[in-house]
Amino acid sequence: MKRSVLTRYRVMAYVTGVLLVLLTLGTIGKYVLDMDGAADFTKVVGIAHGWLYVVYLVFAFDLGSKAKWPVAKQLWVLLAGTIPTAAFFVERKVSRELEAMVAEDGAAVAKA
Repeated sequence: MKRSVLTRYRVMAYVTGVLLVLLTLGTIGKYVLDMDGAADFTKVVGIAHGWLYVVYLVFAFDLGSKAKWPVAKQLWVLLAGTIPTAAFFVERKVSRELEAMVAEDGAAVAKA
């Protein structure tokens, strides 16, 4: 597996995670704290998160199919972008697991 597959997944996991945390904070500000401007903030961040989550899904699915993950693991990684802060923890775990695979493939290419 190429390093770029893992890198683009990691970038989108962080982007999706940050946007989801911002969306959660905006929703709290809108409904709990009744803050001015929170409705507009929530709308903009919600739209951005929605579109970028689709990109995250594509990259995560690509990563999972190249890593030959079982369906249950792939579903967990795909759903991580919908649970605030879960994307950060899942990304870290996946990156640690796949770094060895990326290094192996890099060494195999270097030998050839």
